[in-house]
Amino acid sequence: MSEADAVAGVLLVGATMYAVFGGADFGAGLWSLLAGGGDSGRRPRALIDWAIGPVWEANHVWLIFTLVVLWTGFSTAFASIFSTLFIPLSLAALGIVLRGSGFAFQHTARRARGRALAVRFFGLASVLTPFFMGTVVGAIAGERVPVGNETGDLVTSWLNPLSLVLGALFVVTGAYLSAVFLVSEARRAGTPDLERYFVKRALGAALAAGTLAVAGLIVLHRDARFVFDSLEGDALPLVIVSFASGLAVLFLLHRGIRRGARVLAVVAVVAVIWAWGVAQHPYLLPQVLTIDAAAAPGNTLTAVLIVFGIALVVVVPALALLFTLVQRNFVEETERPAYEGRTAGIGPSGG
Repeated sequence: MSEADAVAGVLLVGATMYAVFGGADFGAGLWSLLAGGGDSGRRPRALIDWAIGPVWEANHVWLIFTLVVLWTGFSTAFASIFSTLFIPLSLAALGIVLRGSGFAFQHTARRARGRALAVRFFGLASVLTPFFMGTVVGAIAGERVPVGNETGDLVTSWLNPLSLVLGALFVVTGAYLSAVFLVSEARRAGTPDLERYFVKRALGAALAAGTLAVAGLIVLHRDARFVFDSLEGDALPLVIVSFASGLAVLFLLHRGIRRGARVLAVVAVVAVIWAWGVAQHPYLLPQVLTIDAAAAPGNTLTAVLIVFGIALVVVVPALALLFTLVQRNFVEETERPAYEGRTAGIGPSGG
């Protein structure tokens, strides 16, 4: 493995971590939006706030890390992507800002109308942000990002069938991850009615994600043949792992078995991301820019790898401690929802 490949691997690790943890946070925003108003949405939203409150901002560490590695290690690819895909990337960044503002103000707004507006901002931004990120991935996979500044089409590069399908898939995948996580969070909070509520939503999101994945493969076959052929080749074992893990999650949730569901859901998503990485190799921009051609000088790549090693020692344990404290109920920013049985439109069936 070359040094450039190692840095590309670091880039993929950062993207994977953000897709899993950031994606689950975005999915929580979607479920908050869909919970509805009044008493029917109060308790699901309370569980979401209680679960993500201590950790939601920490997950953006991985986005910043990924952008810095891309900019430092592969500046040509960075410039090409950000110049051609300036519109969706700007909209995604705006969504992150609005999402953060919405989440903060929904707890501090004095009037009910202001709180309701903040909830909508939080929910809508949680949908739009991963959608636009998905369109960026679709543009790259579909070979619509040429090398150079301002050389790609600013609109059709990301407004095309492949990008739109992948954008929707990003949204639904986050919803799937979030629902599976919230099943465990409901159990931790001691609210079996909310546990059943999110089991139904996890099953629905899983089926929607599977449908969009099949649609994505069909569009890939037409618009991104290089990546599609690689998914049938070197990346096929990872695709199989993702499919098997997703089925296992459906089985466990349907049978009422909670142990292992979160891990398998993460494995299903991680396997897809790494399959994409394998399918694109050795390219950062399929068939136009290889990893080696885009790589920075050797001493810069060495510095990136050293910093990555330091991050493993400093940042990862700190984040692990944070998540551990949250899971053991030592850190709670909002009051956990109490079990109220058949109330607020949430009955034993989880409806």
